[in-house]
Amino acid sequence: MTLVLGRGMRLALAGLALGLMGAAALTRLLGSMLFGVDPIDPMTFGALALVLAAVGLAACFIPARRAMDPLVALRYE
Repeated sequence: MTLVLGRGMRLALAGLALGLMGAAALTRLLGSMLFGVDPIDPMTFGALALVLAAVGLAACFIPARRAMDPLVALRYE
């Protein structure tokens, strides 16, 4: 279970880091369209990062938990 969760979360966190960097880079382009909002709002970026990390953890945890029981895993084959 640790192996599946570790590999899955490593990919999820790498994607999250790339996405945050891309979003921070694109805020300069969209800054003129935002009225009354700071383009790089740390609360928004942090909350979004936590939500996406939780979704990534759930996406890794559910299949890993199912694969822990070999009889159930083989039954689906």
